[in-house]
Amino acid sequence: MNKISQLGRLIHINYVLAKNGLDEIILATRWFAPLRFLTYVNPWYWTRNRYLERSVRLRMSLEELGPIFVKFGQMLSARPDFMPEEYVTELARLQDRVKPFPHAEKLLEKIYGQKLSALFQEFDPIPLASASIAQVHAAVLYDGREVVVKVLRPGIDKIIKRDIALLYTLAGLFERYWYMGRRMRASEIVAEFEHTLLDELDLLREASNASILRRNFQHSPLLYIPEIYWPHCRDSAIVMEQIYGIPIANRAALLEAGINLKKLAENGIELFFTQVFRDCFFHADMHPGNIFVSREHLDNPQYILVDCGIVGSLTPTDQRYLAENMLAFFKRDYHRVAELHLESGWIPPDTRVQDFESAISTVCEPIFEKPLKDISFGNLLLRLFQTGKRFHMEIQPQLLLLQKTLLNVEGLGRQLYPDLDLWSTARPFLEKWLQQQVGPKAFLRKIRANLPFWLEQLPNMPTQLLKIIDSKANPPKPYFSTVEVTPKRSGRAVWVFALIVGVVLGSGVTWYWMLLR
Repeated sequence: MNKISQLGRLIHINYVLAKNGLDEIILATRWFAPLRFLTYVNPWYWTRNRYLERSVRLRMSLEELGPIFVKFGQMLSARPDFMPEEYVTELARLQDRVKPFPHAEKLLEKIYGQKLSALFQEFDPIPLASASIAQVHAAVLYDGREVVVKVLRPGIDKIIKRDIALLYTLAGLFERYWYMGRRMRASEIVAEFEHTLLDELDLLREASNASILRRNFQHSPLLYIPEIYWPHCRDSAIVMEQIYGIPIANRAALLEAGINLKKLAENGIELFFTQVFRDCFFHADMHPGNIFVSREHLDNPQYILVDCGIVGSLTPTDQRYLAENMLAFFKRDYHRVAELHLESGWIPPDTRVQDFESAISTVCEPIFEKPLKDISFGNLLLRLFQTGKRFHMEIQPQLLLLQKTLLNVEGLGRQLYPDLDLWSTARPFLEKWLQQQVGPKAFLRKIRANLPFWLEQLPNMPTQLLKIIDSKANPPKPYFSTVEVTPKRSGRAVWVFALIVGVVLGSGVTWYWMLLR
């Protein structure tokens, strides 16, 4: 991006910010305080609506600046670890408001290198939906299967690079001239945003994510993922099965179809926890536009998810700590919550457990005085993230995706069935999962999984043990030593070696016999 075009884009951004009254944020900093009188020179100062909250004006500015800034605002809404609550709430309302681009047929013919008539029996040039990164069209394959074609916007990579460069520039200025910019690590936020956008630009990655989710929930009553047609997939265009579910945001249509909304809301919670704790792989963009409900199985509704460009995954360690944290919160065991945060490395090792425990109880106790059905776990997470800032809690990207997804799921559930009790729905699942991770059955399952590797390595064990014993009996000589010492192999070391080999061989054979029975 050349300097002239970047300057022109910056001028346009400043124009939009000034028009919406956000120039006061810059002029409120100590560096620009002497120039605060310039606010009155701004022609929009005398005409704009002063009764609008600053968070509302920020949302309006991002919408006007275009799709990349809208995406950035959506990402900021998932960062309650540093954003004030009113900004998180307002930015969460951002929706892609992008006009469809014309002549998608020509773009697709360029991508595939052939006429669309050679690939599709029918192709609808009017898009079904249009978003900031891509748009989708209905089509029919020659075997009669109805599909949708998702294609990236032309030149979107250049637009993203241009605006990402600007965001880096603004973040650098933000960090240089405002202490809050350094505390918020604005450049790191832009880097995280850039990584997410680049992933979304690779539609083959999205197709792969969809295939994994589809395999994880094959024949499941909880979730259906449209089939991907790999022969027609490219990095900037993919083809998938067309679905005809009811949009989950259309509550009236769900009621008219006879969908059991209470069961639908509870299935949403179960679906979320199944993805997180059973599969370690979850759809991380579960906003209403990506969720549909099957018209079948009215009493036990099935979800249909599309747009798998953003997914999250957790390590087994994060899984375990999350499950124990949630159960400890439910039991009001704040000391255990503080210990888990310390053990997992989410807070600095020099943090006093008692201080963190006290801070958590101050947040949680007023909430738990309410009936369980009135407790919002999403709001609880927001408060806990804000508390964690005082203790320099490091927020992991995968946990942020998890928190964002849980907020979406809980919000949808309460819209569908206002009396949804997330706690009573989630607790049995978490308790069952933790029971499966500990105890004799879990121990035998892990032994069974690792036994082939252990048996493969077993012949090498005597050699490895002998090396260890030799290294203990004959430590390396100091480089300054000039005295030759004749090594003497300890008879005790030989007997220890023989005993260990015997125990290992005997244990291996015994376990192998038990597990094969």
